[in-house]
Amino acid sequence: MEACYSQGKFNATSYDVMAIVIVSLQTFAGMWINAFMTSVLCIAWLKKKSFNSNEKILLFLGCCRFCFLGITWAYCFLSIIYPRCLYVHPVPQILSAIQSFLNFSNLWVSACLCIFYCLKIANFRNTFFIYLKGKIDRIVSWLLLGSGLFSLVISILVYNIIDEAHSDNFNSTGQGNFWKLNIKMDEHFFPLFFLSGVGFAIAFMAVIFSALLLLFSLWRHKSKMQTNSGKNLSMDAHVKAMKSILSFSFIYSVNFACLILTMIYATKKSNPVLFLSLVLQCAFPSVHSLILIFSNQKLKKTLCRTLSCGKCKGCMR
Repeated sequence: MEACYSQGKFNATSYDVMAIVIVSLQTFAGMWINAFMTSVLCIAWLKKKSFNSNEKILLFLGCCRFCFLGITWAYCFLSIIYPRCLYVHPVPQILSAIQSFLNFSNLWVSACLCIFYCLKIANFRNTFFIYLKGKIDRIVSWLLLGSGLFSLVISILVYNIIDEAHSDNFNSTGQGNFWKLNIKMDEHFFPLFFLSGVGFAIAFMAVIFSALLLLFSLWRHKSKMQTNSGKNLSMDAHVKAMKSILSFSFIYSVNFACLILTMIYATKKSNPVLFLSLVLQCAFPSVHSLILIFSNQKLKKTLCRTLSCGKCKGCMR
């Protein structure tokens, strides 16, 4: 690591400084939002000594997003300010593996939250759906465990593939080997990109399918309750869930598109499309967590109290 500081000199352009500032502001705002959500859930758990399925998912999601934003900022900072650090073994391998684990955990646990909303709120007479609805707590635990294990497998593959790619990079010397090196790099990263793309696509389809099921359930419920003039609590629950899941589906779709663009432009440096994708990917954990906070009465009230206390202290000063 000493070579990282002795050889890596501060040589950033104004574009690099602007990128660092934008990513830093986004990252620290997102880390504060997710840290707030996690701390409120942990305090609630200490008080009542129990967790429901929704709180389990939110806690896991908040922790993953907090760590993901932190490691993404560190990777971005090193790649711009001290790029030579990323050539010191095993810094790039470890950073990429951790980032992949947290990124996949974030995406898959987000999909688990959509599946949970669908099973909890939607009403269907299908026997299999009713069975899943009754076993929802156990299903959530298995979904979280499966998401963690799948993300761990991906992170191990990322470490091994990047380690092999860097070994070939250092073993290939001379200008005549550049074309062969590019072919070797493509051969290494193609299985990783393929597996990552499949993982992203499955999580994306789970989100879209859950949203469509909830939308269909809401439409059916509205058609049945047209003759009923009274206010229906189930209807309100459907509307709230649909607002939350539709907004999430939109930002999840944008994030999915950014992930695909990141894989396409992964080998190109200082690309505006890659930078825009990074900015939007950093915004996804912050915006969605903010939506979750405002859709949860407990978290919303705590946030309002926290902000009002901060304003009062600011006025007193």
